[in-house]
Amino acid sequence: MTDGAPPRVRSARLRTLPPCVALAVVLAGCAGAGPGTAPRPSPSPRTTSPQELCTRLVTHWAHRLLADAGGGYGDYQSMGLSNGQYEILRTVLDAARAEERSNGSASAEELIVRQSGRSCTERYRGGGPTGGPWQ
Repeated sequence: MTDGAPPRVRSARLRTLPPCVALAVVLAGCAGAGPGTAPRPSPSPRTTSPQELCTRLVTHWAHRLLADAGGGYGDYQSMGLSNGQYEILRTVLDAARAEERSNGSASAEELIVRQSGRSCTERYRGGGPTGGPWQ
């Protein structure tokens, strides 16, 4: 809409256009988009599956608790775990401690990853447990 007219004249012309047309002109000019150019949608955020979240949480806490030799389990709610995830953690950590005694810490770390993934996948195979938010 620039035709060499002074800014005041161009502004006056915009005011005489119907509001929807004036808005379209202004938005097209601000966006640098021409006619027929559609804005690009932003990508959707990635969601984390229940199995993946469970595996990450259990693995994190199992590694921390294994490193804290002789430490207790702690409160499952303060860890951000459900009761079922806490049971997986206890089982995984008990097995990892036994593995560490037999074959060393590297073997125990591998066991944590492997068993956490398998147990969490099994737990959430049907989409999620039932019976309340802390099951």
